[in-house]
Amino acid sequence: MSASSVSNLPSYLNPHDPGPWAIYLQQVDRVAPYLGSLAPLVGILKRPKRILVVDVPIRLDDGSMAHFEGYRVQHSLARGPGKGGVRFHQDVTLSEVMALSAWMSIKSAAVNLPFGGAKGGIRFDPHQYSQAEIERITRRYTSEIHDIIGPHKDIPAPDVNTNAQIMAWMMDTYSMNEGGTNTGVVTGKPVSLGGSLGRIQATGRGVYVIACEAARESGIDIKGARIAIQGFGNVGGTAARLFHDASAHVVAIYDHTGIVHDERGLNIPALLDHAHKTGGVAGAAGTQTLTEHEFWSLPTDILIPAALESQITQNNADLVHTRILVEGANGPTTPEADDIISSKGTVIVPDVVANAGGVTVSYFEWVQDFSSFFWTEQEINHRLEAMMRAAYASMSSVARQHSVSLRTAAFIVACTRILEAHHVRGLYP
Repeated sequence: MSASSVSNLPSYLNPHDPGPWAIYLQQVDRVAPYLGSLAPLVGILKRPKRILVVDVPIRLDDGSMAHFEGYRVQHSLARGPGKGGVRFHQDVTLSEVMALSAWMSIKSAAVNLPFGGAKGGIRFDPHQYSQAEIERITRRYTSEIHDIIGPHKDIPAPDVNTNAQIMAWMMDTYSMNEGGTNTGVVTGKPVSLGGSLGRIQATGRGVYVIACEAARESGIDIKGARIAIQGFGNVGGTAARLFHDASAHVVAIYDHTGIVHDERGLNIPALLDHAHKTGGVAGAAGTQTLTEHEFWSLPTDILIPAALESQITQNNADLVHTRILVEGANGPTTPEADDIISSKGTVIVPDVVANAGGVTVSYFEWVQDFSSFFWTEQEINHRLEAMMRAAYASMSSVARQHSVSLRTAAFIVACTRILEAHHVRGLYP
């Protein structure tokens, strides 16, 4: 980290190990020279607007009491209410949630949505608790953060280990505390509660659309292109199916159970069925098994890390041999790895645009909830694809204008929009 980044670290982070927040600060430092007259305001981007840390006590099924640590961070609200997911994971940290909230600010602005950035999390492993216990954790957490969320304040959504059912519990808890049904407080809800058609597949569909745009710009025909994907959930699985339908060759899939490979292209529909039945890709018929080293070393046209952050680091970046890297996950490539891979001539499409399909359809859901008028899935997919292509075109144009990477270009676009909003609004009081 640079000296300026260290000096901007808040007192509650360890300067010797500041975590993912340090990656975000490095990204902001890289974009600062391109902000022109807005550069003096860059400090606003380096400080979350609001951080709430809460205790989440519940009664377990055996009658004992347990306590969990919960977070909700609102990075920026200058362009609209906060927007960002809630993750349930035993390794969630405040630094991680801070970084994710900031990347949501950048993501919303890069796609030109009227949102700021926020994120939430609870430190626990949901696989170790019953459904009833998870419901109680969800409802207590929602009550604890109630005062700072709402359809005009901050709108949570699903993230790692959370889903439509979690959002339904959050919406119901918030509504009961408010004294009336309020569907707009969260997105990613079940369709029966005002959720949007196409929301579950939205992030993966957006990754596919952006990958196709990057491939077209690089002169790569999607038909017959070699694709490798890390992650096979809503994001990786949806993207894999769309690539398969477009006659691309998805040659490798890496999930939490293992890595499967077929040089001729995996049978994605069969693999999705296998993963649904068994919980992962491991052991799928007609596939070979790869090591992690072999997966990252595969020569591909498009590589998509769609799992967790910091998967590609300076320790394995040298292995990567792909023409285009599309970040389906949030922060899967560290700045050091970014430099190593870019030096090979690989085009890196940053997460803040590549995986923005989810927040884009969350925006559509929010709009539909307010109007109580719902669109068809075909309309939603059409609008999503149009917005994703426009975001890619804007980012690509700025990259050419300044001769910078697509990541820096995305940050230039997003930071400019955020800081312009701050500049016009001014300081109060």
